[in-house]
Amino acid sequence: MASLVREAQAALRKLYLENPALALVTDHARSCGPNTADPFHSQVTPMDGCGVWVPMGVHRALGGPHDAPTPGDLLCAALAACQDSALRMVANRLGVVITALEVRVTANVDVRGALGMDAEVPTGFQSMACDVHLAVAEGTPPRLLASLQSAAERCCVVQQTLQHPPPVSTRFHVTGLGVAPAA
Repeated sequence: MASLVREAQAALRKLYLENPALALVTDHARSCGPNTADPFHSQVTPMDGCGVWVPMGVHRALGGPHDAPTPGDLLCAALAACQDSALRMVANRLGVVITALEVRVTANVDVRGALGMDAEVPTGFQSMACDVHLAVAEGTPPRLLASLQSAAERCCVVQQTLQHPPPVSTRFHVTGLGVAPAA
C-alpha cells in the first residue's frame, strides 16, 4: 500500500537533513475584533491573511454570554486537531488503516484565578485530557497499533508544546497616549 504521507514528505526529509534551518517554520494567528466596545466578542484568524475568521467569545463563568468559542475552546480544538492529524499521518506512514477516528479534548480551569479573586489559584487550565476513539482495520497487529499510538503522541506538536511549554513573551505596542491635561 502506497503511503501518501511518505511520498509527500520524502523530498522534505531529504532537504531538512541537508539544511536543518529550513525545517524551522512559524505559525501565526491574529485577533482583530470589529467592535472594540464589545468586551465579550472578537474574532481570530489562524494563518493571518488566509481569509478565515473564527468568532470568539467569553465564557459564562467569566460573565460572558458564551455564545461563541472561547479561547479555551480554541486551545482544546488546537489539541484535538493536532492529535487527529498526527494519528492520520502516522497511520498512513505505517500502513495502518483507520476506519473511524474521533479526538475529544477537555480542559478544566478554576476561573477564580482569571478573575483575580485568589492569588493561590493559578490563571490557566489545571488539567487537560485528550480522549482518542480509534478504530482500525481488522487484523491490525497490536505491535503496530502500539507504534501508532506512541508515534502520534510524540509527533503531536500541540500536545508536546503543552507538556513542555516554551517561554512566551508579550509586547504591548500602545498608541494614542497623550499628555494629561493640567489640573
